[in-house]
Amino acid sequence: MRVGVFVIACLALAAGSPAPAPAEYSESAAVQVIEETESFLAHPHYLDNDEIGALFGQLAKDYPQLAQAYKVGRSLQGRPLHALALNAPPANDKSGDLLRPMVKLVANIRGDETLGRQIVLYMAEYLASSYETDDQVQRLLNTTEIHFLPSCNPDGFALAQEGNCESLPNYVGRGNAAGIDLNRDFPDRLEEPHVHQLHAQSRQPETAALANWIISKPFVLSANFHGGAVVASYPYDNSIAHNECCEESLTPDDRVFKQLAHAYSDNHPIMRKGSNCNDSFAGGITNGANWYELSGGMQDFNYAFSNCFELTIELSCCKYPPASTLPAEWQRNKASLMQLLKQAHIGIKGLVQDANGYPIGDANIIVAGLDEKPIRTSKRGEYWRLLTPGLYSVHAAAFGYQTSAPQEVRVTNDNLEALRLDFKLLPVETNFDGISSLYSPYFF
Repeated sequence: MRVGVFVIACLALAAGSPAPAPAEYSESAAVQVIEETESFLAHPHYLDNDEIGALFGQLAKDYPQLAQAYKVGRSLQGRPLHALALNAPPANDKSGDLLRPMVKLVANIRGDETLGRQIVLYMAEYLASSYETDDQVQRLLNTTEIHFLPSCNPDGFALAQEGNCESLPNYVGRGNAAGIDLNRDFPDRLEEPHVHQLHAQSRQPETAALANWIISKPFVLSANFHGGAVVASYPYDNSIAHNECCEESLTPDDRVFKQLAHAYSDNHPIMRKGSNCNDSFAGGITNGANWYELSGGMQDFNYAFSNCFELTIELSCCKYPPASTLPAEWQRNKASLMQLLKQAHIGIKGLVQDANGYPIGDANIIVAGLDEKPIRTSKRGEYWRLLTPGLYSVHAAAFGYQTSAPQEVRVTNDNLEALRLDFKLLPVETNFDGISSLYSPYFF
C-alpha cells in the first residue's frame, strides 16, 4: 500500500541562492510605515478563536473574488480550526491548467507560542487588502494559492497567558486540552506501519485533522511558525541514530531546503545575524536534528508523507510576547514571508496525461539522484517539483502505464518561474491472459 493512502486510512481511525539582504533595518521607521499604510495594525491585540473566524468571514465577504473561509477540523474542546484560502480568479475562466502551486502558512501548534498566530493573520489581511494596489501582491495571488491556518491549537492558546516568555508550570497551554504536545503526535517516518495504526487510535483530533488536510490537498510549500528562538529550521527533525542533538539528518532535497530557509532568514533583520536567544546558527538556519532531535513532528510529516516541503520558523525568544510588540514583529517578518512564498515557483511543473489528454492522478515524478523523493500528481494530473538550479533527468511513472522516457532539463529559476515539463503516458500492453507484459514496481 502506498504510504499516503496508508496514513489516511490510519488517521481515519482517530477522527540555490539566498535572496539578497535588505537594507539595514530601522525599528522606528518600520513602525511609522505600518501606522501610515496598514490600518489593520492600528490596535494590536491577539485575536481569540471566535475573532479569527469572524475576521476570515469578513475577508471572504469583503474580497469574494480572492478569499474563501473554511474549517480544517475541530479541537478536542470543539473549537474550529479556522482557515482561509487566497487566490485571484483566472483571467480566462476556461483555462484549466494554470498550474498554480498551493502553499500554506500555519502557526500556534504549541498553544503558548503565539507570535506566529498573529503574523499569519496579518499576512492574510495584508495580501487581501493590497491586491488592487500592490503589483507584487497581485502577481503572487495571480499565480499562487495561499492557505492560512493561524491556530492549530486553539484550546492550548485559551490556557496560555500573554507576556509569558516561557511556558507556564506543567506546560499548561503548550499542549492541547489533554496536555498533549501536538508537535509530537504525527505519524513518524521512522515508525513501522503497525505502529502508525496503533497510534492512530489515540491520536488527538487536532493532529488527525491537520494530517488529513495536509494529505488531501496538493500543498507544495509550507511555513510552520513557532516561538522560543529565532531561526529557520528544516527537515529532518529526527535521525536513524536517534542522537539528542548536534548531528545533521538531511533529506534528499537538502539543497532546496537550505535555499528555502535562507529565503526567510536572509530577509529577516534579526534572524539573519544567527545569534539570538543564547543560540548561534550560521546564517540564521539549522537542520532540525542538528539543533535537537524530535519524533512525530509536523515538519517531517509534511515531507515524508506528502509532496509538501515545510520549514519550521522560530520567530521570537519570547513565546507569548506582549501585543504591543506585534507591529514591529510584523515589519520584521513581512519581507521574509513574501520571499518565501515566491519560492513555490522554483523547479519544474507540469501535467501528466494519457494518450487522450485525460489527467493521470497519483503518477510519480522522479528526478534522477532524488529517487528517494518522488512527487505525486494531483487528481488533475498536476505536479510541482521544487528544485535548485542545475541539470536534471526527469521521468514519470504510473500504475497501468508505461514509464516515460527520461527528459533532460536545465533548471535556472530565472524570475522565480518554474520550468514547464509535461508527460504523456501510454497504457501498459497486456497478453492474452490479461497480465501485463511489462514489469513495473508500481504494481506492488
